[in-house]
Amino acid sequence: MSNEQILAQLQRIADSLERMTPPEQATSDINSGDAFVWEAESNWLRPIPKVNHVDMSILHGIDRVRDILYENTLRFAKGLPANNALLWGARGMGKSSLVKASHAQVNSELDTPLVLIEIHREDIPSLPILMQQLQTTARRCIIFCDDLSFDSDDSTYKSLKTVLDGGLEGRPSNVLFYATSNRRHMMRRDMIENERSTAIMPSEAIEEKVSLSDRFGLWLGFHSCSQDEYLEMIRRYLKHFNIPISEEEFVPEAIEWTRTRGSRSGRVAWQYIQDVAGRTGTTLG
Repeated sequence: MSNEQILAQLQRIADSLERMTPPEQATSDINSGDAFVWEAESNWLRPIPKVNHVDMSILHGIDRVRDILYENTLRFAKGLPANNALLWGARGMGKSSLVKASHAQVNSELDTPLVLIEIHREDIPSLPILMQQLQTTARRCIIFCDDLSFDSDDSTYKSLKTVLDGGLEGRPSNVLFYATSNRRHMMRRDMIENERSTAIMPSEAIEEKVSLSDRFGLWLGFHSCSQDEYLEMIRRYLKHFNIPISEEEFVPEAIEWTRTRGSRSGRVAWQYIQDVAGRTGTTLG
């Protein structure tokens, strides 16, 4: 075999090895934006150029919890003490929308913006790694987990408990945790009753899991809206987006819309708005 053939063979081997080499892991840059999604597999903060949020002024029917969360978020952004928050209750009533709206409102008022980081429920075990990354930055960060809940055989909650309140290091002073859940204790009622009935010590059967909610200093409850609140939500959307439809026309339509959905909520109101905006040729950008 000639030298040229040997070199060609070595080059093919080198090319094959290069293709087999895993790509270089992306490096998180917390200063590259104000919103991120935590990619647990690669331990990377993926920047979100534009957050999908609604204006704080549009939110209706949740005035009290809106003001409480906004004030808590503003204090944290200013470097003052603030609480982790659990937003729980009725579906579609604006729990996650309020978190994103509060973040956007506070950032519009301050020179140093807050960072909002979304973590998926299945990635909770990687929270300690995320915390290690965040404690080295001077920026103040809110970690947000939407629709947080646990099954009976799920030990994921232990990672969250340690991060929120326990462990030697505890939660970094520049990090706050917001979560939404349909249940206050993040467990189904039938799970609670089942574990109580089958445990040797029923009073302590679910204490460890239920105590997770105690790590949240703020419990903000969201309840189903009345018909008047539902219609007012729609009025605010119509005004905000300048949708050309009269009160006499939209009210019976919106009421009929709830009958087809079987419920009233902020989400149902938004779905109606999307329908009427499409029919009237109005963009919602």
